[in-house]
Amino acid sequence: MGFKLTPIDVVDDISPHDFRRHYLKPRRPLVIKNLSHGWPAYEKWSLDYMKAVVGDITVPLYDSSKADPAAPINAAGSEMAFGDYIELIRRQPTDLRIFLFDPIAHAPALLQDYVFPTELMGGFLDRHPKLFFGGAGSETFLHYDIDMAHIFHTHFGRKHVILFDYKWKERLYRIPYATYALEDYRVDAPDTARFPALEGVEGIECYLEYGDTLFMPSGWWHWMKYLDGSFSISLRAWDASWAVKAHSLWNLTVQRQFDNMMKARYRARYMNWKEDLAVRRAEKALAQGRPR
Repeated sequence: MGFKLTPIDVVDDISPHDFRRHYLKPRRPLVIKNLSHGWPAYEKWSLDYMKAVVGDITVPLYDSSKADPAAPINAAGSEMAFGDYIELIRRQPTDLRIFLFDPIAHAPALLQDYVFPTELMGGFLDRHPKLFFGGAGSETFLHYDIDMAHIFHTHFGRKHVILFDYKWKERLYRIPYATYALEDYRVDAPDTARFPALEGVEGIECYLEYGDTLFMPSGWWHWMKYLDGSFSISLRAWDASWAVKAHSLWNLTVQRQFDNMMKARYRARYMNWKEDLAVRRAEKALAQGRPR
């Protein structure tokens, strides 16, 4: 028992018309197997290649420990030389990850290695997209992206992904004034006796292989587990809805600033209050049968 997970839709290729009609407009996730196959990156990108072109810069690292109640969101836990980190994830499992990394600033040649899928949609945001690295067994905590963008997430390795529609936010024990869930349950093996609101929550599951591209629509919650030492690139695009854009602006300005201020001032007391409120809201949503 627990989550009600269904397999994700998978296609080799898709026409712009079918993509917009069946996935972009209804905001439904999809895996596209061949999207990256025409990129130079598909043949070139490996841990060795990244180590060679990026160089031995110092990078921030994140682990699976619970967030410091006083720290701003996405605060790093430690640092390491990039080359040493690549050797670490090649050699052994580790929960250390590199999050929202911009290697293109250090290796501009990488700009030539990928292509924005503008034939599928417009509104792409970043000239320098972010990369994510993880060791075998490392996990990205359950969250949705603060800017509410659509994401084309291409993985170079193997990764397990579980996704939930935004409407399930309360049943997932969303932390108030944040974009992540309570960190006290395992997404891949939820304890519904302790967290009963998780029972019956509907999600989508997929396993990414080398070069697969996951389309994650705006606002979808996602949890990811690296099955080997590997990395991904995320290409972000605006949702056409002005309501979604307004939600993004609120998250990035008012909500984030308020949350950081309260963390700095009240520390563990504030975090405990938020976690208690997340539990109460989840239990209320369950009792009321939401979402309908």
